[in-house]
Amino acid sequence: MSKLGCSSRLMVILGIVLLALLLTSFVMGPLGSKFFNISVPQDLQVSKPHVVLPSEAMFHIGEFKVTNTLISSWVTIILLFLLFFFATRKMKMIPGRLQSFAEVVVDGIYNTIEGVSGPKHVRTFFPIVTTIFLYVVTNALLALVPLWGTWGPVEHISDGHHSATVVVPFLRAANTDVNLTLSIALVSFVFIEYLGFSKIGPLKYVDSFFQFSSLGKAFGELFKGNVKPFLSGLAFGFINIYVGLLEILSHFIRIVSFTFRLFGNMTAGEILLGVMTFLVAFIAPVPFYGLETLVGFLQAMIFAGLTLVFGVMAVTSHHEEGAEHN
Repeated sequence: MSKLGCSSRLMVILGIVLLALLLTSFVMGPLGSKFFNISVPQDLQVSKPHVVLPSEAMFHIGEFKVTNTLISSWVTIILLFLLFFFATRKMKMIPGRLQSFAEVVVDGIYNTIEGVSGPKHVRTFFPIVTTIFLYVVTNALLALVPLWGTWGPVEHISDGHHSATVVVPFLRAANTDVNLTLSIALVSFVFIEYLGFSKIGPLKYVDSFFQFSSLGKAFGELFKGNVKPFLSGLAFGFINIYVGLLEILSHFIRIVSFTFRLFGNMTAGEILLGVMTFLVAFIAPVPFYGLETLVGFLQAMIFAGLTLVFGVMAVTSHHEEGAEHN
């Protein structure tokens, strides 16, 4: 028998097995069992997804609560540390697979940052932007590992009318904890504002919001006896102050948007996977795992990319922007 014919037969057998698993999981799921009016043994049923937004405490260190999302974030940090530790421990001119993978990741992120910020600021943004991207995307990918969200002690809950048995997982997707997404958003916010103050100076950075220089020019016209330019300059000066207040408000709103964009997308994905697995346990959830992998990469790129863009805007004064346009 030819190799082509053997591989074709294996593909057919694999297709039949996958189709059988899909049909079996549908028939034994809540939709199929209701449709065909059959009773499925309790041991073969997938438990209903139990949505709990706050992360669950696994243990306490004194009064400090260690949650399952915090443990997951520690696992992410340890994995990233081990990856780059072993990739750079014995670097060679002809790299191995691990070193090549690390170099591709670092070089790709570095070139992307350089394309946005330019060679002048690339080393300023590289550490924080790379850390945010790798941390968020690793949290998202680990959440798709079967161990996450499925392994832990069993608890019995009741609301007085209904009772259920739920698993409190030791490991839960870190990005579904609003405290974690808020902490990353605060780091991004502080980093951006610090760069603005340190790179172009406190006075120039504040003036980029309010443009007090226009008020100074207006009063200069008054001292020269030019009343009409003074009044127009005064009016535009107060308008600039109002716009500056709105701009400051928009900077603080970034914290909220950063936090809930990541939290909302990751939590919705976790709920979607739980519902699909409950309805049809085998095969059907696979495309959604691919979708959530893509969403994880996109959310990491958006978070890191917005930090980079806002950071570049903070370190570029209006004078530099005008020179570039000219």
